[in-house]
Amino acid sequence: MSLVSFAVQRLATSRFARRTFLSLALSALALSAPAAHAQEAVTVFAAASMTNALQDIAKAYTAKTGVPVRFSFAASSELAKQVEAGAPANIFISADNRWMDYLEQRNLIVKDTRVPALGNTLVVVVPASKPTQITISPTFDFATLLGKDGKLVTGNVDSVPVGVYAKAALTKLGLWDKVKAQIAGADSVRAALAFVERGEAPAGIVYGTDAAIAKNVVVAGTFPSDSHEPITYPFALVKDHDTAAAKAFYAELLSPEAKAVYAKYGFTVK
Repeated sequence: MSLVSFAVQRLATSRFARRTFLSLALSALALSAPAAHAQEAVTVFAAASMTNALQDIAKAYTAKTGVPVRFSFAASSELAKQVEAGAPANIFISADNRWMDYLEQRNLIVKDTRVPALGNTLVVVVPASKPTQITISPTFDFATLLGKDGKLVTGNVDSVPVGVYAKAALTKLGLWDKVKAQIAGADSVRAALAFVERGEAPAGIVYGTDAAIAKNVVVAGTFPSDSHEPITYPFALVKDHDTAAAKAFYAELLSPEAKAVYAKYGFTVK
């Protein structure tokens, strides 16, 4: 082999080696990026009624920071029990104080981060195909609204916050004993709403914010605010899962921009 041929071969080999090394390096970075990205992810356990507002906030936040946000939306009672069982949530958002208290009493939240961030209203909804207007008072006759076999669907009245608020309101108004046989408890407020949306129940008790985003229901009436405890949504970081990424997103959830989103969906911002 001539000296020139040898030099050309070495140069080609050198270029191939550099290209191969660069290709391998980029591949390694590509493979490692998802892992690093996943480490930054924030997991939020939140009351089902917060679904739309939180998804909007998270979408904007991820677009701005690149940090992914994962959600588990369900009844606050179910989510609190999952946190107690060791589920890796970074942030917990409850639809009432009861389930946040439950975790705080078990030393499972960062206590000084607990904030009563939002409020809501309690309403009766009916299918949009059968609109009606009612005044909810001690003299209101739910039997007329529901019919003989119709169900008044809400959250489970023993555990799901909207159901607990509903039972408290009906009890204070002196209506519970008259309607309790027709109460149907669902796993969450969104599940209760779905029954009415599909026309499977003639009426339901849900939050005002859920009624506002539903397409096939209308609000028939609103419970007096003094018929139940104020509907409160406390936020908190979960103990031992309060990472830097979690703290940063938690701050975002309490920012003026986030508060504007909550207000857009009908929440009362405290």
